[in-house]
Amino acid sequence: MPFQEVPTKVDFPAQERELLKFWEDSAAFRKLTLIHAHDPHWSFIDGPITANNPMGAHHGWGRTYKDVIHRFWTMRGRKTRYQNGFDCQGLWVEVEVEKEMGFKSKKDIEDYGLEHFVRKCKARVLRYAAVQTEQSIRLGYWMDWNDTDLLRKLADLLEEDPMQVITVPGVDGPVTDTVEQIVGKLGLEELGGSYFTFSNENNYMIWTMLKKCWQKGWLYRGVDVMPWCPRCATGISQHEIVTDGYAELTHRSITLRFPLRGREKESLLVWTTTPWTLSSNVAAAVGPELTYAKVRQGDEVFYLSKGTLRMLRGEYQVLEELPGSQMVGWTYDGPFDDLPAEQQPGGHTHLKDLLRGVRGSAIEVHQVIAWDEVGETEGTGIVHIAPGCGAEDFLLGREHNFPLVAPLDDQGVFVEGFGWLSGKYVGEVAAPIFDDLERKGLLYHVEPYTHRYPTCWRCKTELIFRLVDEWFISMGETYDKPRELLTKEEKDRSLRYQIMDVVDQIRWIPEFGYAREMDWLRNMHDWMISKKRYWGLALPIWMCEKCAHYEVIGDEVELKKRAVEGWEVFEGHTPHRPFIDAVKIECPECHQPMSRILDVGNPWLDAGIVSFSTLRYRSDPQYWRLWYPAHWISESFPGQFRNWFYSLLAMATVVDNSPPFLENFGYATLLAEDGRPMHKSWGNMIEFNEAADKMGVDVMRWLYCNHKPESDLLFGYHRGDEARRAFLIPLWNVYSFLATYANLDGWTPALTTALTPAPLPKGEGSPSLSQGVRGASTRLIPRGRRRTATTCSTAGCWRG
Repeated sequence: MPFQEVPTKVDFPAQERELLKFWEDSAAFRKLTLIHAHDPHWSFIDGPITANNPMGAHHGWGRTYKDVIHRFWTMRGRKTRYQNGFDCQGLWVEVEVEKEMGFKSKKDIEDYGLEHFVRKCKARVLRYAAVQTEQSIRLGYWMDWNDTDLLRKLADLLEEDPMQVITVPGVDGPVTDTVEQIVGKLGLEELGGSYFTFSNENNYMIWTMLKKCWQKGWLYRGVDVMPWCPRCATGISQHEIVTDGYAELTHRSITLRFPLRGREKESLLVWTTTPWTLSSNVAAAVGPELTYAKVRQGDEVFYLSKGTLRMLRGEYQVLEELPGSQMVGWTYDGPFDDLPAEQQPGGHTHLKDLLRGVRGSAIEVHQVIAWDEVGETEGTGIVHIAPGCGAEDFLLGREHNFPLVAPLDDQGVFVEGFGWLSGKYVGEVAAPIFDDLERKGLLYHVEPYTHRYPTCWRCKTELIFRLVDEWFISMGETYDKPRELLTKEEKDRSLRYQIMDVVDQIRWIPEFGYAREMDWLRNMHDWMISKKRYWGLALPIWMCEKCAHYEVIGDEVELKKRAVEGWEVFEGHTPHRPFIDAVKIECPECHQPMSRILDVGNPWLDAGIVSFSTLRYRSDPQYWRLWYPAHWISESFPGQFRNWFYSLLAMATVVDNSPPFLENFGYATLLAEDGRPMHKSWGNMIEFNEAADKMGVDVMRWLYCNHKPESDLLFGYHRGDEARRAFLIPLWNVYSFLATYANLDGWTPALTTALTPAPLPKGEGSPSLSQGVRGASTRLIPRGRRRTATTCSTAGCWRG
């Protein structure tokens, strides 16, 4: 058979589309899976991509790795799991729907109607899952993809009437159910295709995990001062802030006087970058080991640390030096003692239980306390303490049994009790506060201050710190001794050390991934799992209003059995708000009805449970044991040590005390060609479709693979042109030369070579993408056979 004639000039993107059409017409993917249906398996679990917007060029990097490794193991004669994942629930989707609807606050959502809003969120996910599926197919990524027309149709029908009955194609024939239930079954055995984290099974499997946490005493309701987004009106977890939650911002900092009682014209000099918190001041902290200076300026005397005398404006005279410990117990007048909240015994907060046993008002307890964390790198060495407005302040306040003054509601507005501040938004009070302090004679100096400040990872609003009650999974104690010296009883009390033992059983690529994951586990706080929002996992926690007892429900079967009210409202719906909120159970303590808390779950719960929910842990244990743990997972590592990797590890440790994956392949961050991060607002963001149409996905894939994964990848059109000239065009010319002269000579190759599956050698690692893929494709398999992946051919071998 002669070679097909090869043109001297080629339109690579057009050629790619022709190949995609050939794959589709020939059912190439379907035939591939049939060929390997009875081969030894290789297990993969996909980290779900958020189905909320079209893909960017950065998404193509990781998806190319996944496709290359899948093809490698298929060429080795393995049956693999070709299941993509879509992350569906949470604040990221809510924010985009709010923008689409023109909503400004949670009240707008409630006025619109929770049921309709949740449907809008589901529909958005389905439509963008269709978009991302088409983009992934354009990339050449082989997965068991859903019919994108069906996804869009389901989105339309969901908004039209979710309870209408429809019939759709299934794995083993047509499936008939309501639109809402069909959507809830996407990705499950009956329908196949990509998994969706809003599925019934994903949600109920999280319920099962949370019940295990509760039974082990690790799930609790806590009160703390947490980072809070006033626009989204919800708490922001430590995971979210550490990963994407800071911006370089400039605020006006203030230095002001705290007049000392019994010392005429003598004041503490205090500095802060958050003037709104002064409304809730209770104490002032000094470093007990620091040296403080008593200085005279004009007819006034100020106290500040010796190392911060630079904060003074104008000439001054040092009268005396003294240790901070000598100042402890001094009392002072606060800047806002005229407000009712500062005068209220016990403090001022909606969490009344916190005020029990607290004596005195903020005015009555204003005093200097010792705190070892006070430093001199910024400020005056005297820190104002507002236990209702800061995380460390809250801990100090509890330690000293101070009153709690909490000034803000969930939208960042001052509550009643704060005089002229009540009803004002926190972001708009700095200037009026400065004016008020100047009128009172307390203002010393105001100047701009640039610093890294926490912002909402989704809407970029500046965060506040607010006193709230949330739900947590306890990570347990941190012991002051090596892990190998811990007793079984000590490990049983501490989830973090149990996770560490699981981490030991995993191979991390790059190797520093192991150390980074361990560092996170050693230092992370308890995992905040609740959000006061609407679209997401309905936390399965039922609480008694009468006696405050709470219970965790483990699945839908238990809920139906225990329901005493509202089951008929919920039946037939997926486990989401608002219908799940109708179900009540009986309190085992006082026999009164218990209601579900209205909080929804942290979305990392959704992504972290997929090693169980997608592998049928509840419905088919044999199938789960066959495919669990995954031989290989892969995601970008900068944030995932704290997010997806951590949530997979934590939830697998709770459910099965086992590693959910055996090998973790991480890669760095995709940046613009000039080394800057890509942002839409900067105009340097490259969307996937734009890149695919302009440079072609073969060029993109070569840029992704011909790179050291642990280093940041500089991506852009100039580098794409270089790759095309250096690799694709020479490769095309070589083939053109072969085809031309083979046809002239009448030569055709003998197709006699057969590829047979090779065993998985024990103790060897994955193919090196930066080496194996960098060479010509003809060298991929020989190199791969010297560097085969993961330690076992079956998931069971690690179990012994």
